[in-house]
Amino acid sequence: MDNQVPPRKVPNFCSIRYGIALLLLLCNVIVMSQRVCMSLTMIAMVNSTEPHGLSNTSTKEPQDNIKNPVYNWSTEIQGIMLSSIFYGLLISQIPAGYLSGIYSLKKMVGSALFLSSLFTLLIPLAAEFGEALVIICRVIQGLFQGMALTTQQVVWIKWAPPLEQVRLTSLSLSGLLLGPCVVLLITGFICDSLGWPMVFYIFGACGCALSLLWFVLFYEDPKDHPCISKSEKECITSTLAQQVSSSAPSLPIKAVLKSPPLWVISLCNFAFFWANSFLSLYTPMFINSKFHINVKENGLLSSLPHLFAWIFAILAGHMADVFLSRNILSLLTIRKLFTLLGLLLPALFSLCLLYLSSSFHGTMIFLILANATGSFCMGGILINVLDIAPRYYGFLKGFTNVIGLTGGLVASTVTGVILSQDQDSPWLKIFFMMVANNVISLIFYLIFAKAEIQDWAKETQNTYL
Repeated sequence: MDNQVPPRKVPNFCSIRYGIALLLLLCNVIVMSQRVCMSLTMIAMVNSTEPHGLSNTSTKEPQDNIKNPVYNWSTEIQGIMLSSIFYGLLISQIPAGYLSGIYSLKKMVGSALFLSSLFTLLIPLAAEFGEALVIICRVIQGLFQGMALTTQQVVWIKWAPPLEQVRLTSLSLSGLLLGPCVVLLITGFICDSLGWPMVFYIFGACGCALSLLWFVLFYEDPKDHPCISKSEKECITSTLAQQVSSSAPSLPIKAVLKSPPLWVISLCNFAFFWANSFLSLYTPMFINSKFHINVKENGLLSSLPHLFAWIFAILAGHMADVFLSRNILSLLTIRKLFTLLGLLLPALFSLCLLYLSSSFHGTMIFLILANATGSFCMGGILINVLDIAPRYYGFLKGFTNVIGLTGGLVASTVTGVILSQDQDSPWLKIFFMMVANNVISLIFYLIFAKAEIQDWAKETQNTYL
């Protein structure tokens, strides 16, 4: 990837490849909306979201039992519900990565989005029958969301010129950060005016509609797209001619498991998903515990960190590609720099949030910065697998995602347990665990990270174990 010929200039935002990036961005917005909306609707769904049964001030107003049914779910059950989606995400990652190299990406992404949306529509009904059915729906949602998130990244193997890979990937993946912003921004208003069940109905219906749009607009290969211009087709196919292998190579399992660069990417994924999942799922509860405001105001405030995270993600992808195309920094230096910023800055701002935020404005500023600066990882660890093993990108991306999502699962579960058991300073312990994860992972990454194709992933490799 280091000695690629720059592609011909083709208008970016008027091109088919950027249209696909925007379509995937919308897909990720919907996926994250379906995943995160429960973190805010939970405040309206239950009698208390505070540890030890403290009164939840956001539900003091009389509730319409039809429009806003209220349930007596403990804090532990709430934590399990929020984290249960990660079980499905974990199970689906490696199978989805493997199948993405065999089956149609159009069918896999479109079907996964549709089925995730279908189970989103079923959650209000499931809640009437008890928490167990809600947890089952969330696990199944996670299965299909994991399939959609893993397989979509393989799209860029055929659609992204090398010097635009980070830009296009970060643009599409930035929907994972914009999604929580959108859902938290409008969920409070929906809960207040239409009732919390409508949140699931609206995001479920939007996902079904978008899946149909995906089936109509997406094509597997630039050569097959009926609307692509000749110049853009040549721009993509000429620069990718050396990269896309016609055969499906066997995976050298032992070499993969002995690869330090892959393991440090996985370790940093664990830390990144831990921080990202905690901040996505528990920001509304943190704000509620600090300021005791109603669900509408909570949603507005909770959306701000995600809005800035989305902006930072797009900037990070653009900056990384500019540094590479202009030979300002080497590829390895770019990956280490953006990973450093994406793991160290959230840790520093989290400490500031704990010790320097005595006012409302200070709390919100540091909460926004802790969330937003994590997006620098878009130009670092989140694309690094493509540098070291492009031939096995789908499978290895699934592998690193499994380890990363394990971090998200552990973070959401442990946070729920700490909130239910610690009366004195639960948020202090939770943030310190996040900081420790980020710093330890970063140290290992700076020592062992690589950005060149590994020997076991090269085209000349003929012997597989």
